[in-house]
Amino acid sequence: MHLPVNPPVAPMLAKPVKQIPDGPYSFEPKWDGFRSVIFRDGDEVEIGSRNERPMTRYFPEVVEAIRLHLPERCVIDGEIVIPAGDGRRLDFDALLQRIHPAASRVTLLAGQTPAHFVAFDLLALDETDYTGRPFAERRAVLEAALAKAAAPVHLTPATTDHALAEDWFRQFEGAGLDGLVAKPLTGTYEQDKRVMLKVKHERTADCVVAGYRPHKSGPDAVGSLLLGLYTDSGDLASVGVIGAFPMARRKELLTEMQPLVTTFEDHPWNWAQQQAGTRTPREAETSRWNAGKDLSFIPLRPERVVEVRYDHMEGPRFRHTTQFVRWRPDRDPRSCTYAQLEEPVSFDLATLLAPRVS
Repeated sequence: MHLPVNPPVAPMLAKPVKQIPDGPYSFEPKWDGFRSVIFRDGDEVEIGSRNERPMTRYFPEVVEAIRLHLPERCVIDGEIVIPAGDGRRLDFDALLQRIHPAASRVTLLAGQTPAHFVAFDLLALDETDYTGRPFAERRAVLEAALAKAAAPVHLTPATTDHALAEDWFRQFEGAGLDGLVAKPLTGTYEQDKRVMLKVKHERTADCVVAGYRPHKSGPDAVGSLLLGLYTDSGDLASVGVIGAFPMARRKELLTEMQPLVTTFEDHPWNWAQQQAGTRTPREAETSRWNAGKDLSFIPLRPERVVEVRYDHMEGPRFRHTTQFVRWRPDRDPRSCTYAQLEEPVSFDLATLLAPRVS
């Protein structure tokens, strides 16, 4: 492979901001998938990742689509995503399942849950390195290069209209997207630098603390608190964790949690008596994503309630690690149900993937 920009490439990153910025920006949806830099040199294709490790073998159907729809020689930054079965939302859980060591499983899933590639930046085309060019120029060249592309290769929507960007921010969450990205129109492509801006939804929820995992440094500190919400049937479902505390606070939490420590026999997440359909922290204990990592936890009586900040849900769980807001001693743990969570208005993903430039 001999391109103007060769692998590995550390993708350009975004720093979080609280609101959609004013100024000369291009606004785009923030896709919730696997960040991927595509390298194509004729029939030779490599899919780079956020950590610069190739993902080519996991997405053979994307490799084939790249050969059909991308220019013969190019380097394009984008996101690999999988639509849900009804095509209306993204399905990140299905995407996670695609990283599998068995070639037979990879082939099976490529047919059952085919992935799409959404392009949003151009690093090189033919013999030209565009990383030093302003984004406005890179976007224009990318639009021309993908003018005839078809599903499962897509060009992300983009606009410089601030009002339209605000509409997109509200609408696109209903299709399973993660917010907005703002790119300076005059900015160059800076590898591994947080020069873009990202705006994400922010909400709060009251959750039951049902366990904790010790910190990796030793048993004298809390690594994360395990959160639960009650379902309509009265089961306590595992919905995520809080993990960001200063070390001094982690040690204080360990002491605070001790009066609540119980046995698994008296705990709603007793895996020996687990009923089908109830999510517990043990369900994925030996997942290929955390091979060798100890996911055991200390069970707590589900009596304390904590308010957390989160961005959005992925199925029945928080998509990302939540942030601590405050303890809620005034809340009855049984009142912490899914009913409190805000439901985004549905938005058809197929509409979003249709070609559109504003």
